[in-house]
Amino acid sequence: MNRIVRWLAVVLVLGIPALGRGADVTLIELNGPIGPAMSRYVERSLLDASNHHSPVIILQMDTPGGLDTSMRDIIKAILASSVPVVSYVAPGGARAASAGTYILYASHVAAMAPATNLGAATPVPVGGVSAAPATAGERKAVNDAVAYIRGLAQLRGRNADWAESAVRGAASLAAQDALSQHVIEIIARDVPELLTLLNGRKVQIADRELILQTRGLAVTRIVPDWRTRVLMVLSHPTIAYGLLLIGIYGLLLEGYHPGAVLPGVAGALSLILALYAFQLLAVNYAGLALIALGAGLITMEFFMPAFGSLGIGGLAAFVIGSIILFDNHAQGPQVALPVIAGIATAGALMIATIAWLAARARRRPVTTGAEAMIGSLVEVIADGRDQCVVRYGGEIWNAQTASPVHAGQQARIVKVVGLTLWIEP
Repeated sequence: MNRIVRWLAVVLVLGIPALGRGADVTLIELNGPIGPAMSRYVERSLLDASNHHSPVIILQMDTPGGLDTSMRDIIKAILASSVPVVSYVAPGGARAASAGTYILYASHVAAMAPATNLGAATPVPVGGVSAAPATAGERKAVNDAVAYIRGLAQLRGRNADWAESAVRGAASLAAQDALSQHVIEIIARDVPELLTLLNGRKVQIADRELILQTRGLAVTRIVPDWRTRVLMVLSHPTIAYGLLLIGIYGLLLEGYHPGAVLPGVAGALSLILALYAFQLLAVNYAGLALIALGAGLITMEFFMPAFGSLGIGGLAAFVIGSIILFDNHAQGPQVALPVIAGIATAGALMIATIAWLAARARRRPVTTGAEAMIGSLVEVIADGRDQCVVRYGGEIWNAQTASPVHAGQQARIVKVVGLTLWIEP
């Protein structure tokens, strides 16, 4: 009997944390650009909160935007959530720009802290905003984004007209203006005040209505684990781009200098990591092929100087490929243009240096081989009229002469035929 009592006590003690956790509010931090790793972290956190019967989920945001595909994955998870999701733009100075605005519109409750803003949700094509008239593809992307955010606004009963202006005209709003224009429902200085203002609010989950009971609840903060943080770093386009370059040049150098080992090992590891990152990102494989071609041509210029022709062609392929590498229509992380410009400038300087060294080498006099012997002095060892023996560079050579020469006389080499020197006094 005592054994059963002890067993029940252990079960109750172990069960207390799980029950307590189920009553906690889950807070998920979405800080920084929205990419594949971030979307997976948010989706997993939403599922974890639902499995532990959290009464409400707070998605605290401070983001400049991100990839369209990752944003849509997060929105799908929010719409499918059985737990109310509250998007909260905080702390002061934070923003929910571009993709963050769509996520805020998809949430069951939208809240902001004072001195925050949202908006600027226009899809940005590769290369940034252009003054030229919009292409058919750009108009199609904008119209699709408008329909998407209007649908979210109508689902949550928010201002659909302003949402459209945020997409078409890149409009932005401060927190107080967003509240007055029915874009958000709450302004709260911090999470405790947010929970107080949420208490008693009605939200629609699927086909049922819930009344939030959040007063006095504890908050469980979910932070990205080490794996998610590593993936966030690797899936950043600039990091992936750098790994790609290290991988390509490392393998090329190993191929030109077999046995160096270090360039090959570092190159293979970097290339595998880059390819994994590209699997997560929206990559234009034509751009990837152009980068590989450009790196190969620039490397060939080092070992087979072509007075800059290979290098210039490789540099052009490299720059074009770098610009079109990440082909997406989201205002998210892309390869920083200063990085591309810096690497391209360094490549141009190296190509110019190689071309200059090659041109200078062509102007130098020959210092080796038979051509270098022409004009050099030799010492005649024995007298001769047509043939004689001479000393050159510490060696004895047979020589032909058109004029008689005497032993000890100095002569000059005028031609070299095989192993015979033609000399003149």
